[in-house]
Amino acid sequence: MQVARFAADWAVSLGRPVDPCERMALAVSGGADSMAMLALAAGAFPGRVIAATFDHGLRTASAGEAAMVADWCRASDVPHRTLYPAQPLPRTNVQATARRARYAALLDWAAGAGASVLATAHHADDQAETFLMRANRGSGLAGLAGVRPRRTETLADGRQIMVLRPLLGWRRAELRAVAEGAGLPFVDDPSNGDPRYDRARMRDLLRGQDGIDPAQLARSAGWLAEMEADWRLLADLFWAERVEQDAPDRLRLSVVGLPRGMRRDLARRAILATRESAGLAAPGFDMASNIESLLDALDLGRTATQAGLIVKPITDIWIFMPAPPRKTG
Repeated sequence: MQVARFAADWAVSLGRPVDPCERMALAVSGGADSMAMLALAAGAFPGRVIAATFDHGLRTASAGEAAMVADWCRASDVPHRTLYPAQPLPRTNVQATARRARYAALLDWAAGAGASVLATAHHADDQAETFLMRANRGSGLAGLAGVRPRRTETLADGRQIMVLRPLLGWRRAELRAVAEGAGLPFVDDPSNGDPRYDRARMRDLLRGQDGIDPAQLARSAGWLAEMEADWRLLADLFWAERVEQDAPDRLRLSVVGLPRGMRRDLARRAILATRESAGLAAPGFDMASNIESLLDALDLGRTATQAGLIVKPITDIWIFMPAPPRKTG
């Protein structure tokens, strides 16, 4: 029954019927969650699953954990690879740096192996922790929507692969029960309980109370993800209708009749597009950057600067262009 549930959840997360010929790649760390996913996937899609473990080299036990996964895969006829960072990881901002290196290696491996999908073992409790972490940072809609069931990644060479999260409807305890019931080997990462990390603190908070239901938090994040996808669609339509390129590095955006949230979204897009056209890489800017002071100024009809650009309002038309070089001396 668990294998059938997993196969159904996989198809729902995929957003389409499962191609009977497609190859599925799994990211398996050796924890109970990912080992349960590995066993469920091998049962649901026999002969079509491949797995990889990324050894960060940050803990002395990591090599043995990768070998543990490899041994299980060998006994179960699941092809397995152990992946490593292209270069040693710095000890600062460890989790974010390791995550980027891990995804880069896994995506390259999965695409090179001919897989259409790379699945990770994120589950409902992970989603609830992500929701709380981002709410605590004052995140907007995109952040509160949490981990998406799927997203398409484009590699540097143009190859595309879908990152899939088929376990977002499963609880951590359910997956551990699957692993224990099947006699699967698994390890508990000590960093999961390290209070230096936000996620570990949120996990401890949720564990120590009964007034907040992690499954319901995860469900709320799912609804917000749907709303965010609808918002992206509307923003794409407004972008196509309201943007004009005056010059290679000059853009005009009509904001007439738009609410502040949509003006915020389109202004960020306009900043990114103008910076790319002008070849500006610094200062850093992305779709999560704060532009509230810029919006305040534009709403008052004042020219303002942001991220190396000048933005000039002419009634309900905002003009984005590179700021002139600062005079020195």
